[in-house]
Amino acid sequence: MTNMAIGSLLIYLLVTGCNTNTDKTMVSWVEIKDLGVQGGSIFTIQSGEKFDGIVLGAIESGKWVAGSEDKKRSTFELNNIKAETEASIGKLIQMAIVYKGNEIIIYRNGELYATNKSENIDLLRVEDNIVVFGARHNDEDDYINVEIEDARIYSLALTSAQLKLLKPNEPSKIEPYAWWDFEGEKIKENTGRYNLNLFREGAEIRDGRLFIGKWGVMTALKEFVEEKPKWPDNPPDNWLTFHLAHPGPGDGFPGDPNPMYYYKGRYHLHYIYDNNYGPAYAHVSSTDMVLWKWHQTVLTPPLTGHGMYSGTGFFTKDGKPAMIYHGEGSGSNMISYALDDNLDEWSKPEPIVSMDENGEVHEDYWDPDIWEIDDTYYALSGGKEPSLMKSADLKNWKHLGKLLHNDFPEDIGIPREEDISCANIFQIGDKWMLLCISHRIGCRYYLGDFVDEKFLPDEHHLMNWTDTNWEDFSNLSYFAPESMISEDGRRVMYTWLITDVKPTGVQGLPRELELPEDGVLRIKPLKELESLRYDEISYEDKTIRKGLSFLLDKVEGDAVELEIVFEVPLPKEFGINMLGNEKGNEELNITYGKGQKELRVGKINPPFGLYDGEDLTLRIFIDKNLIEVFANDRQAAVVSHPSIRKNPNIKIFTKDKDLVVKEIHAWKMKSIYELSSGY
Repeated sequence: MTNMAIGSLLIYLLVTGCNTNTDKTMVSWVEIKDLGVQGGSIFTIQSGEKFDGIVLGAIESGKWVAGSEDKKRSTFELNNIKAETEASIGKLIQMAIVYKGNEIIIYRNGELYATNKSENIDLLRVEDNIVVFGARHNDEDDYINVEIEDARIYSLALTSAQLKLLKPNEPSKIEPYAWWDFEGEKIKENTGRYNLNLFREGAEIRDGRLFIGKWGVMTALKEFVEEKPKWPDNPPDNWLTFHLAHPGPGDGFPGDPNPMYYYKGRYHLHYIYDNNYGPAYAHVSSTDMVLWKWHQTVLTPPLTGHGMYSGTGFFTKDGKPAMIYHGEGSGSNMISYALDDNLDEWSKPEPIVSMDENGEVHEDYWDPDIWEIDDTYYALSGGKEPSLMKSADLKNWKHLGKLLHNDFPEDIGIPREEDISCANIFQIGDKWMLLCISHRIGCRYYLGDFVDEKFLPDEHHLMNWTDTNWEDFSNLSYFAPESMISEDGRRVMYTWLITDVKPTGVQGLPRELELPEDGVLRIKPLKELESLRYDEISYEDKTIRKGLSFLLDKVEGDAVELEIVFEVPLPKEFGINMLGNEKGNEELNITYGKGQKELRVGKINPPFGLYDGEDLTLRIFIDKNLIEVFANDRQAAVVSHPSIRKNPNIKIFTKDKDLVVKEIHAWKMKSIYELSSGY
């Protein structure tokens, strides 16, 4: 290097500051539309779980901070900072965050706003970094309601004076690392670094600006990289053993099971997970619904043109696998057809448009389902007022109006207006079942029939007994059901469990559903789960005296199945305690009693009663800190426990009279992931 070049470099460094590996500047011109938001970001740069972003309202309403994972670089002194007010709405504001050495500096319109000492991180030189507009980071539900005129990233720390020289939609003397001016009909990142820009629902380009409304997100990526979820060789000790769950990449939230099939010797299940590209369908297949292998993820926004939300698998009249689903961000529900026997290739999605008898077009857009009656396809679009349509060819759809019959019973125990989402309709016994959720109360089902091309229920039942709390997942919710017909004709259902049990995207144990002539739904654990049993321990004809308990001291491990038969006549209060600590505290209780109409499982009380002279048979599955209970094949419940015990410490107790236990069987359960490794 010549002396002149060295001199020029020194001058440049003096002006700009020596650029370390963590120095950068994020700057944007933004118009706030709503001050009621909390925690959304104008934009964020992210790699894995680490991120930096320009965030509004995450710490205090109306105040800006530098967003970061676990708020590691977000500790600003905000007492003397003026919050944005109604006067800010409609005005274009330049917001910038400068990362310089071990300091973070926030500027508003080029003026100092707040500072924080922090150990900064290098996000610009990481090959897999992405940029997220709207959410605080990818996979986050917090949002911001703004119009963005211009957004840039510089790979050095700009000064206040340099920020004031910048003009929106005009190039700067200092070359940006990335720059979006949002001009033109199609999104373009001007340096060419980010070639893939994906929109989620609520985000759009209009009049040279990026409009981000509620839940709106735009994600910018350098390139599309195919991925396949993989269970790690050495998973964390608290990860589940025999429940199907999402190992990453991305987050299994939501983890709704969706299109399911038995086709040419294999079962196929798709479930939602959020990756860098937005909501995608993971694809697993199996020969027994127990041991699964992951396929390459192909149903993802870069390939479909939209996010993948709730839907259902079905077969066309000629036996071809197909799916109907909510094309998130597209404005339509979609149909796509399998192009190969492994279900790894799918046709271009086709939007569903229906027309009523007056020629009015309807594009109902929410969780759909599809089924066949008398050689006619029927499809619903869910929500508060689910609608119905029909077609002979899956191309031309006639809008039939509301799904639910006008004679919907007032005494059925649920309002007609209750949300019907994640819907799945099918024949079972001599009835039709509408299996669905309400986002408020979780999984539920109607039994009824179709009358005058409307669904008329005559029964409603819950499969979940906690209101869904989207802030606290310690009270597990049984959610997002889906079902299919097995090779031998059984109706098998899966659900996503909204829980803090690890990892994410946990699927409940598969259940077999049957409706015999007595009209009472049977709910059984999938019979193929018995293939996981080993090291059986059995007890027979055990009498437990009043006020005492019996410890199953030979039962060990954190992956266990129990089958216990209690003989009538039963005491008024008896049950099972498990998963307590060495002092007998923090136990999970399963209790019942003679004449009771509820089975208490932890914090929930699902309805259940015995017939006259009927013994009580409980099948209990313990998988780390996830517990599933099946009672006499007529009821099932799922709960979680705060702790994992290598010794499950299972005790059978009785309070008011002696208890006779006919049989006790206990098995350790094999890992479906270790068995699947050579699958």
